[in-house]
Amino acid sequence: MAVPTYDRFIEPILRFLAARPNGAPAREAHEATAEALQITEADRQEVLPSGAQPVYKNRAGWAHDRLKRAGLSDCPRRGYWQLTSLGINYVAEHPDSLSADELTHLATGYMRVQLGANSKSGSDASASSTTSPVLTEALLGSPDDRLGQALSEMRRAVSEQVLERLSTVSPSFFETIVLDLLHRMGYGAKRDDLQRVGGSGDGGIDGVISLDKLGLEKVYVQAKRWQSSVGRPEIQAFYGALAGQRAKKGVFITTSSYTTQAIDFARSVEGIVLVDGARLAELMIDHEVGVSARTVKLPKIDSDYFDEDAA
Repeated sequence: MAVPTYDRFIEPILRFLAARPNGAPAREAHEATAEALQITEADRQEVLPSGAQPVYKNRAGWAHDRLKRAGLSDCPRRGYWQLTSLGINYVAEHPDSLSADELTHLATGYMRVQLGANSKSGSDASASSTTSPVLTEALLGSPDDRLGQALSEMRRAVSEQVLERLSTVSPSFFETIVLDLLHRMGYGAKRDDLQRVGGSGDGGIDGVISLDKLGLEKVYVQAKRWQSSVGRPEIQAFYGALAGQRAKKGVFITTSSYTTQAIDFARSVEGIVLVDGARLAELMIDHEVGVSARTVKLPKIDSDYFDEDAA
């Protein structure tokens, strides 16, 4: 048998996690779900066209993504899945097998729900207000529409995965990642023009970018792998560190977000740019830092070729 579509993975994952209130490693959920769906060993060897991952693990991951968007599950730490209180209640309210409509709703009804600090995933999982429009779009949209939606969805998912991975790296490696990104963006003639200087006594400066060969013009960088929002005091301190270096340009990058007061202060002075976690993930995707991309050829008719009058 072929590997089932990702919606078929949703209920086995729910039941597996419900039996483990403290959560479980994602790899255990992958295998337990494969057993529940009776996926053969041969089918488990099937990989994505990119060769990056077995198909069954990829589809289990998408199924869990839908559970997260519905507010039923979460990733308390990297590679670990756990039902939320809403998810535990949902399973208790659905002791028997989920109906086709219930599975369809979980698979498609929350596709537009954003994960993260502004997520609506805590909403009632029984709500159906988003199901019909999303289903209609998915079923009736043109191939171009569906392709665009799929690309947007994959980009959002990768962005969330990037931030999840960034939250687990060491502060020093995060600083290196930031400098690698800035180099990919065109700052510095060569990678050696970007130096990491973070550490004790760094004066609030984690990196320095030389914009010219003689190092006469520099950009100073601060990189913070934080969970909480960055406030005005941190931006003021960075501004003071720049003044101490007689620097005119600085970039403050964080995996989290900035308070309104921090943003207002940065706007009130010259030479400071703030990059939050969402923007950082987008830039890493765009410049392929820690992210790979594959080219897909999309056929399109060449009208000029078939224009006999123009021949």
